[in-house]
Amino acid sequence: MASSSPEPWLHPGATTLLLVDLQQGTCGDAQPRPQPDFDRRFRATTLPAAQQVLAAARRGGLEVIHTVIASLTADGRDRSADYKRCGMGFPPGSRAAEVIAELAPLADELVLPKSSSSPFSSTVLDYLLRNLGIRTLVVIGLLTDQCIDHTVKDAADRGYRAVCVHDACQAVTPERHAAALACFAGYGEQISSGEFVAEVDLVVSRLS
Repeated sequence: MASSSPEPWLHPGATTLLLVDLQQGTCGDAQPRPQPDFDRRFRATTLPAAQQVLAAARRGGLEVIHTVIASLTADGRDRSADYKRCGMGFPPGSRAAEVIAELAPLADELVLPKSSSSPFSSTVLDYLLRNLGIRTLVVIGLLTDQCIDHTVKDAADRGYRAVCVHDACQAVTPERHAAALACFAGYGEQISSGEFVAEVDLVVSRLS
């Protein structure tokens, strides 16, 4: 795990929680193929952690943004070359492109459809974060060694403080999850969902 920076990462009014691809087509009822082991681990560990993080972010008044894998065109011709090669992508407005009910966005939370691994490549995320005055991007979701890896690295390269809540992320296997965390450890903090909740609640208590 990356060592923590002495400077606090949580800045009220300048921190966003980004939920990456937690949707019916990746971890819900519209997956293209069965993933029993993946789904079991997701329901037992990753989803509860993600729910705790999301609830704390909302309590703390953090900006919350969701991404979903969804093309802008029905046939997916706008997708990245990588997504075309591996057959990744879901039609706009489809069941597969919906955020799962357990993490459903509130009315004023942004949902960005993306057609590449990093939302910085295929959405207006960077534009939105700068307009919102965001300095820290907290990332959770799927998959640790693909979209999470790309998002964390792109956020750091663009000057954001990147924080990955590691137990609220998941890869196809635990081994790939661990390898990905080691790979992008130098790009920002890696904390647990418990640490995230404790930090947010501490700031809330100080401001109340």
